[in-house]
Amino acid sequence: MSKQSAGAALFRPASDQSLLISFGRQINSEAHQRVLKLLVLLQAEPIGAIRNLHPAYCSLLIKFDPLRLDHEQLQAALLPYLGRMEEAPMPEPRQIEIPVCYGGEFGPDLTELAAMHGMTPEQAIEMHSSSNYVVYFLGFVPGFAYLGGLHPALASPRLETPRAAVPRGSVGIGGNQTGVYPMATPGGWRLVGRTPVAMFRPDRPQMNVLQIGDRVRFRPISKDQFAELVNR
Repeated sequence: MSKQSAGAALFRPASDQSLLISFGRQINSEAHQRVLKLLVLLQAEPIGAIRNLHPAYCSLLIKFDPLRLDHEQLQAALLPYLGRMEEAPMPEPRQIEIPVCYGGEFGPDLTELAAMHGMTPEQAIEMHSSSNYVVYFLGFVPGFAYLGGLHPALASPRLETPRAAVPRGSVGIGGNQTGVYPMATPGGWRLVGRTPVAMFRPDRPQMNVLQIGDRVRFRPISKDQFAELVNR
């Protein structure tokens, strides 16, 4: 099966048991909404042979049981869902606020990043914390949310040499994206701050603080406030 299109959607086999549905190549709100609507429809009215759904910026990867469906049959089953996307009721997006202590030991790259763009660290903090972000999808490690909506003036290249260990809760900028490291892990994004909030909580029914479609704001806090929140 080769690439086939259905309106704005493009189908492409990704393996013998997975199908990729793409909604263009541009990272934007329109593509995100299409991915989210199809995801919500398939979660509400699942197709039995589908095993997993993996959303990304502009696409949805569908893993299925090849003993029950082939690519053509799955594509045919998905067409009615695509036809109903525009009328699909969408839940009101959650509004999530994340406290962040910027700069210093918590954001070791803030000063350099600000200088790179000809602004002060305070201006960079104001710009980063005044944007409204959208959770496009989760990946990389459990609980890591890729956030769209970074102000273009803050877009920065990743570090030439990634850090061997980024502390849990670090807020980073990589390219035109920003995000929070939910656990200590290697990483090459430029660190501007850190949150005391545990973004990944495996002991709770909803392990990830952030979910696809959430709206996110960062709230600057002091070191003392950081310490208070950590000790709660």
